[in-house]
Amino acid sequence: MQPRTAALVGVAGGAGTTRIAVETAAVLARDGASVGVFDTAFATQGLAQYVDGRIDTDATSLLTDPDADPAAARHDITPDAPGAVAAYPAFAPFARIADAKAPTAAERLESQLAELTDVHDFVLVDTPPVAANQAVAAATSADRVAAVLPPGDRGVDSLQRARGRLADVGTEFDLAVANRVDDAPPDADHAIPEHAETTIPEMPTALASDGAFTAQVAALAESLFETSVAVDVEDESLLDTARQKLS
Repeated sequence: MQPRTAALVGVAGGAGTTRIAVETAAVLARDGASVGVFDTAFATQGLAQYVDGRIDTDATSLLTDPDADPAAARHDITPDAPGAVAAYPAFAPFARIADAKAPTAAERLESQLAELTDVHDFVLVDTPPVAANQAVAAATSADRVAAVLPPGDRGVDSLQRARGRLADVGTEFDLAVANRVDDAPPDADHAIPEHAETTIPEMPTALASDGAFTAQVAALAESLFETSVAVDVEDESLLDTARQKLS
């Protein structure tokens, strides 16, 4: 069965997991897919930065209130794409964040992801380091689990620690993605190069860009969901090379 949910797990703070999740969703939307991005990085709430306007019902609401409506937490962030990227950001006061980290709330994550797959073709979970209940729930509920590494030795060392934590809960990473590097280190399967735009872009870069960054993100999307992504890139050999590394 084709995977439809994927947890992108930052192995350390500052890995850039939120942007990788948004850009992966964008390249799939560029090919016509509907993609949800669900935020479980409650401490940083980075996905909320991609959303314009007021956020009332958020991701933590969906995990703590059985009557919360997922449609109320949805924010479309690529209105002009052939497909759609819907963000379900975390944006909550401390008390609700604490409630959303509780075991009972984490147990609701699996059913929430199942509900979102009724609405979207694919769902990505922006997941913090495996040190809290919601991160464990994301890693054990999603069809695929990818580690996102910051550059350098810090990323490689953190990956080993994260692998041990996942082994403790009976699961593992399906692949490891080194972020903001040109070449993947030995323990990583894939590398996403740093883009010149380092701030939150008005629109996800992979929605229109045709360079190496988009090619690598497209290859990652294909690997995560065992699908093909039709995007035009400046040099098709870039995409072919990325695909070969992940095959």
